[in-house]
Amino acid sequence: MTPRYLTGFRDEHRALWGKHPVRIQHGLAETGLFTDEALARLIQDYPRQNYDLLYMAKQGTGNLASWREGDLGKVKGDVALAAIQAGRMWLNLRRVHEASAPHARLLEGIFGELAALVPGQRTYKHNLGILISSPGAQVYYHSDLPGQSLWHLRGNKRVYVYPNVAPFLPEDQIEKIVLNLTEAEIDYQPWFDEHARVYDLQPGEMLHWPLNAPHRVENGDMVNVSVTTEHWTHEIRNAYAVRYANGLMRHQLGLKPPPPRLRGPSFWARAAVAAGVKRSGLMNRHKAPKRIEWELAPGAPGQLREVEPWVL
Repeated sequence: MTPRYLTGFRDEHRALWGKHPVRIQHGLAETGLFTDEALARLIQDYPRQNYDLLYMAKQGTGNLASWREGDLGKVKGDVALAAIQAGRMWLNLRRVHEASAPHARLLEGIFGELAALVPGQRTYKHNLGILISSPGAQVYYHSDLPGQSLWHLRGNKRVYVYPNVAPFLPEDQIEKIVLNLTEAEIDYQPWFDEHARVYDLQPGEMLHWPLNAPHRVENGDMVNVSVTTEHWTHEIRNAYAVRYANGLMRHQLGLKPPPPRLRGPSFWARAAVAAGVKRSGLMNRHKAPKRIEWELAPGAPGQLREVEPWVL
């Protein structure tokens, strides 16, 4: 087949997919879905529960786990884009395929191509997000639970991808992410960078990395626009279930769980525990709250207006 979206896919990418980071040329810009006009229309009246607006510390500061969450307020989409241009923010539009039929078709097309290009990979729970971020902004060191790809469209960014094993990814910390005890952050040490794969990502390039690989991002001196896609497989679901059960043992019962295994009697026992506790909703009260502390100030691009903190 001739891919429409993964235009630079080669046989070597098939062999490396899911095992090593891969960088592939893509054609998402040709869809016309990511111009300023299209983004402004999308941002306008975007469902509040499906976006994050974060103000981040300056690059080069020592704290890589500090941000403040805000709200778009009543500003229009084009004003929000101007504020991102002038500030140091990340706007993360989540589950865009649920808000826009054209993006839903794009998501379907992307995973249709992947199914043909990477035979044997059966994915589900597909998700598409859009990241719009300021010049000089950054994303802190963190790990995501689903399979992840980053499709870069505008600006320039440096992406650091780290090994998905300890000490870069301690089991006790990814368990906290699985249990919603924390967002996605994990402990970072500057010397980790010596062991990272570093990519200066340009528009038209997509980056896919192994499951749960920690990563962080530094923007260049331009507004950046990227698409994120997520997916699950049976293997990803099983790893999640084991870590959920192990997290319950470690963080709720004070026990030391065995290393995660994805087969055998111990796996099925832990998967059953995870499923039962999740269905019960017992852990919901421990979920880390989203505390909204500011909103965009109309008429003053890049300026924040403090609000009485509230929890989303």
